[in-house]
Amino acid sequence: MKKMLSPILLIVTFALSAAGHLLHWNSTLEFALSALSVIFVAGFLGRATESVAHYAGQRLGGFLNATFGNAAELIIAILLVKEGLFDMVKASLTGSIIGNLLLVLGLSLFAGGLKFKVQRFNVPLAGMNGSLMIVAVIALFVPAVFLNTHSIEGQQINTLSLIVAGILIVAYLFWLVFSMITHKNYLSDPSESPAAAAALTGSGLPAGSADQGVPASDTHASDEHAPAWSKKRSIAYLVIATVMVAFVSEWLVGTLETFTTQFGLSELFVGAFVVAIVGNAAEHSAAIMLAMKNKIGASVEIAVGSSLQISLFVAPVLIFISFFMGGLSGTMNIVFSTIEIVAIAVSVFVAKSIIQDGETNWYEGLLLLAVYIILGVSFFMVH
Repeated sequence: MKKMLSPILLIVTFALSAAGHLLHWNSTLEFALSALSVIFVAGFLGRATESVAHYAGQRLGGFLNATFGNAAELIIAILLVKEGLFDMVKASLTGSIIGNLLLVLGLSLFAGGLKFKVQRFNVPLAGMNGSLMIVAVIALFVPAVFLNTHSIEGQQINTLSLIVAGILIVAYLFWLVFSMITHKNYLSDPSESPAAAAALTGSGLPAGSADQGVPASDTHASDEHAPAWSKKRSIAYLVIATVMVAFVSEWLVGTLETFTTQFGLSELFVGAFVVAIVGNAAEHSAAIMLAMKNKIGASVEIAVGSSLQISLFVAPVLIFISFFMGGLSGTMNIVFSTIEIVAIAVSVFVAKSIIQDGETNWYEGLLLLAVYIILGVSFFMVH
């Protein structure tokens, strides 16, 4: 009965959200049902992706989790671009980046740290992720400075945005080649190799032994956590979940403007926190579950990899999508507000400082959550 509860809730919330949209129910009720449905659908998407990731391997699995975990945000953002709500798109992108770096990563480190005293992952990977995050901050910071100092004007900023977007996409594609092909072993998680893990811990014990606070009952965790679905079924569910996310995201976007006006909330807060938290549900569930299974490398790969994918790929792609929809004059530029840039820079700085040593614990997760709450309260007060 317990196993059936989640699929039942998934179907019921999706059906109610569809009914609310088709029958034009109260806009607040529509928003609540759509948001709830996105969470359950994203959770289903997360489970399907994790199952596919099991067959694909941890590094490729982490990439798949990040990619399909961002499906909701990407679809919501494309629909917002179509509506011309560029400020809310930028706010939602900001929220996705800081949400993954602070909320998803913070909850993962906290949950995993409560069960395992110290969790370790690949140090070179942490360093590369940190460098890429800094590049993303620079790409957002430079156009904003040039526009605000009036060195570049109007149409020129749109041209610069397209150039910067193109550079970021190329940089991201080469990162995939670097991390998945040429330096795959260099960046692999130490937990995948018992010998490497033993060397990393500085003892003769493999990672995940009693010296890290791992209960003896977790020794056979890999057997206990085998995927519930076959490879073909996992792929089929992944496709179905992605289609469901597309529908439910469209219904959610249709209620955002009315919801924002009705409750007197700023587009910045709704985009950065409400939309981002709902859209990040897949990453939340997948990353936290993996951290609690002592697969902190995959967990960090999902949270940080998802932020990198948003800043280096999704945001630039949206700029090109807006260009193809409305021409150069209707292009969404890459100039984020000072508040958004500061929030992203703070998130990158604190996340990089915490993950750069390749070791995590529950208190570091708590620190990330504290920064997220500070930013959340600050954004809420913006009008």
